[in-house]
Amino acid sequence: MIKHTLKKLPKNTHEILIDISWDEIEKEYKTAFDVILAEFSFEGFRKGKVPPSLAEKHIAKDQVYNQLIRTMLPRVYEEIIKKEGLRPIVSPKIDLVTAKEKETWQVKVTLAEKPEVNLGEYKNKLLETKANMKKDDIWVPGKDEAKKEDPNAKKDKILNEALSLLLKEVSCEIPPLLVESELNRKLTQLLDDVQKIGLTVDSYLQSKSLTMERLKEQYTREITDMYKLEFILLDIADKEKIEVSDTDMNKLFTNLKDDKERESAKANAYFYASVLRKQKTLDFLISL
Repeated sequence: MIKHTLKKLPKNTHEILIDISWDEIEKEYKTAFDVILAEFSFEGFRKGKVPPSLAEKHIAKDQVYNQLIRTMLPRVYEEIIKKEGLRPIVSPKIDLVTAKEKETWQVKVTLAEKPEVNLGEYKNKLLETKANMKKDDIWVPGKDEAKKEDPNAKKDKILNEALSLLLKEVSCEIPPLLVESELNRKLTQLLDDVQKIGLTVDSYLQSKSLTMERLKEQYTREITDMYKLEFILLDIADKEKIEVSDTDMNKLFTNLKDDKERESAKANAYFYASVLRKQKTLDFLISL
């Protein structure tokens, strides 16, 4: 028997405690053992032809349990999130709480869903900010003659102000699991990068006058802001009904002159459509 309890945590995070009876574990153990047996070879026998009684003496229980966990937990997890109507946005964190023979096993699964966004009065505040920026551009007697600002530089300035305002004013709490996942990826990438140039992480940190703790704090702030902006822009796009049309996509593909690049873009049309939609949303903010 498999039972579970669901607990809602802050920041659109959920904790699932799964209890798996020993009877269920025994059944799964037999299945996992058969999977390993099919690939097992031993002196005098071809792969997959070793008698089970002999293989049992040479296949460690831990190996079978690891196979059991790899095959059973994803299936149980999928069944639970479907039953509960959950929509995770990142791979779950799985902890084996108890796993003793002849006793009920307990597994803790932590998952994160898309965070809620409350845009509030962002439009009015953005319009107010842009109005103040225009006032600063007005020339008055005694003020140095204003230099003509490059249109692209002006757009970038407006966009930076808009994004800063969204980060400050809009409510959107990012699930810790999402931040943790990206933090681990960045730290792994950093380790690979510094090793390629013959440094250790410690020597790299010293060259930057950083400690690992401070680096993690810096990364965490950057990751949190990055995800917060992503979800805010998605919410604005949804509310403003900003869409990417077939015409937009065809124009993008046409502008790619290299055949291989064009075919690759078509194969990844969903990614390119999401990038275009984000750009349209940024253009919308600039044009307010």
